[in-house]
Amino acid sequence: MSASATHTEPVRCHKCRRPLRRPTPDGYGPKCRRKVRRTGRCAATPYPQWQITKAIELLEMGALIPLRANRVFLAVSDDGSEVYRTAASGQCNCPAGLRSIACYHAAAAHLVAAA
Repeated sequence: MSASATHTEPVRCHKCRRPLRRPTPDGYGPKCRRKVRRTGRCAATPYPQWQITKAIELLEMGALIPLRANRVFLAVSDDGSEVYRTAASGQCNCPAGLRSIACYHAAAAHLVAAA
């Protein structure tokens, strides 16, 4: 055995923190991904359908990274040049969120927190 052998931590689901057998681009396991998509199809969300569609796309690209216990997230912008801090309560520091307009970053955080 060589001294340079290292132990690597398993890749974990961003939502439930369970170890994943195979890493995924969005960072979620199959059960959590199903829960998030099911929540996106539910009509109980306070966001328009186009924002839900963009939020699901954001989640599928893996551009929503949890910071604190699935309540505060980092969200990447459309072009990938900016990173915004968003919360499941609907607050976001993107240009729309600063004008008190509901944005799809907050919709994605809401979907993950509700699932």
